[in-house]
Amino acid sequence: MSTLSSTTYAGDARSLDVTYASRDGAALIARILLAALFIWSGFGKLTGFEGLASGIAAKGLPMPTVLAALTVAMELGGGILLLIGLRTRWIALLFVLFLLVITPMYHDFWNAAAGAIMSQKINFMKNVAIAGGMLMVFAFGPGRYSVDRA
Repeated sequence: MSTLSSTTYAGDARSLDVTYASRDGAALIARILLAALFIWSGFGKLTGFEGLASGIAAKGLPMPTVLAALTVAMELGGGILLLIGLRTRWIALLFVLFLLVITPMYHDFWNAAAGAIMSQKINFMKNVAIAGGMLMVFAFGPGRYSVDRA
């Protein structure tokens, strides 16, 4: 196996050797973990479609049934594509955009009741972190173990 990089960090005499195999394995595990969240959530939204559409309507958004269908397609369909590594960079970028739109709408801790502020802040920051993970997938690709690389 060839070495991708060897880096010594300031104040640390140890070097970090990252091989292609370990990088590709880590990319696969990262995709599985990110995709699992969206597949699970998307399936829940599909099975509770009427509630999803009602929740979207309650936010005052137009065409709640269409937006609900797009949400399920993004979460469930996009999650499956991310999992198998098909059009991975584009799907990751779409997830970033999706999260940038929905996070302030649904986790607006600044408008939350006193008892819900902390949970809304946590969910807001969770979505920010997921967007960061998706940006890493966009930047570095799916790794070797993906349909994109097959």
